[in-house]
Amino acid sequence: MFTGVNIGYVNSPKRAYHHGDLRNALVTAAAELAADGGPGSVSIRAAARQVGVTPTAAYRHFAGQEELLGAAKECALDELAGAMQKELAARTQTDDPVQYALGSLAALGRGYIAFARAQPGLFRTVFSFQGPVRDEADDHESDGRPDPFGLLLDSLDELVAVGYLRVERRPLAEIAAWSMVHGLAALLDGPLRDMPQDVREDAIVKAMLVLGHGLSGTGLTPEQEKLLADEVRAGI
Repeated sequence: MFTGVNIGYVNSPKRAYHHGDLRNALVTAAAELAADGGPGSVSIRAAARQVGVTPTAAYRHFAGQEELLGAAKECALDELAGAMQKELAARTQTDDPVQYALGSLAALGRGYIAFARAQPGLFRTVFSFQGPVRDEADDHESDGRPDPFGLLLDSLDELVAVGYLRVERRPLAEIAAWSMVHGLAALLDGPLRDMPQDVREDAIVKAMLVLGHGLSGTGLTPEQEKLLADEVRAGI
């Protein structure tokens, strides 16, 4: 799972490493390469050059580029989770449990989008088609360090616990919520990257409001919900 290496959003020149710690040094170098140029910039040769060793030495720890990229992806994922947790930690406790649970969901979304904007190389690396595919059904806290998907699951479960999200509406709500936030983050990293700051902020707020309304299940009548669901299924 996670490498335990935290690059702290800071890129550095060639780094020295302690004897016996070459693997971690290579992972850190790979994450820094990803931060600078995205997943396509990660290679055994480039990481070895950044650390100051030969590619042959690096191959003693990684079988190839895909394995090294997988380690960089885990490091980037850890950074994304950290950005989301930072937003959660900055929140002020409220007496209204529903208000607090909704605010926590908003904080996670805010942290996710902020990370995508601040670290596009790492964000693209997390969701790169290169490297090994992670199974999101795995235990997201098995190593004591929750990842972004696990944080989202916990937030939605909290909304159920406080009575905002009905139990029958909980299944797959994480996919809908993730799609909403990730889609907006991808758009702001792509065709909407030049959107004015004030419009960008309004778009983020509107997206979270639509998500919040949708989770409550009060926006559509049962008849409208069935009609919409039928129309969607008809085209799948």
